[in-house]
Amino acid sequence: MAQNEMWYETLHAGFGQYFTVDKLLYRDKTAHQDLVIFENAAFGRVMALDGVVQTTERDEFIYHEMMTHVPILAHGHVKRVLIIGGGDGAMLREVSRHQNVEQITMVEIDAGVVSFCKQYLPNHSAGAYDDARLNLVIDDGVNFVNQTQEKFDVIISDCTDPIGPGESLFTSEFYAGCKNALNPGGIFVAQNGVCFLQQEEAINSHRKLSHYFSDVSFYQAAVPTYYGGIMTFAWASDNEMLRQWDSATLQSRFEDAELRCRYYNPAIHVGSFALPQYLLNALSCEE
Repeated sequence: MAQNEMWYETLHAGFGQYFTVDKLLYRDKTAHQDLVIFENAAFGRVMALDGVVQTTERDEFIYHEMMTHVPILAHGHVKRVLIIGGGDGAMLREVSRHQNVEQITMVEIDAGVVSFCKQYLPNHSAGAYDDARLNLVIDDGVNFVNQTQEKFDVIISDCTDPIGPGESLFTSEFYAGCKNALNPGGIFVAQNGVCFLQQEEAINSHRKLSHYFSDVSFYQAAVPTYYGGIMTFAWASDNEMLRQWDSATLQSRFEDAELRCRYYNPAIHVGSFALPQYLLNALSCEE
């Protein structure tokens, strides 16, 4: 892949998106995946695994702020957070901004992704790997949640799409392990694709999660890099009130946390749980 060559994403058959490669920074096969990092004038540095864009410097903050601040502020008393995946470090960066969090465990299957991203996407982690609260574990996420004796208040599954190494993070075995690893009143969230194009993924996740949690739903955000409509995030808990806080309660928690965000705010938080009718209809048919 040379300078000024077009790089085409291969996530969907028959259509997709492309990026101009202004400068190729790295390309190689890690122990698990084909990794490429390049610069693009519109989106900054872009990382792709196995032909699928994972993150870009331009808009990563939307995804990572919504994956962290929504569950942490909804819970209200988070002390221990588990991140599955997230080797680029941006999820860790956002979690570490919550000073009341006492311990952060991050489980990444591929040590190569961590090292490459520290070098080529340093703004993603922004020094968060040096946080004294971090316990970085190189392991398979499914294995970790089914073996650990630790308990967490929030679990964030920053998984790739359900192909290749990421496929196991959409299984009943993984969801069961996450349920066992949560404290009572805990919250599990996960990346769940663009529901207009990947609706079956959302339906499958909802079906499987409902076996282990009494309150399963989704929330959403518009992330330009993940084209085709809104990005959906799976939400699972045993307390339905945790996704029904009013703006005033969330505003108070937001101010107490002293967060400065570029996308997240309490009004966005409340509105993110309003889902498009086509997804509600699909979930209704499934029930």
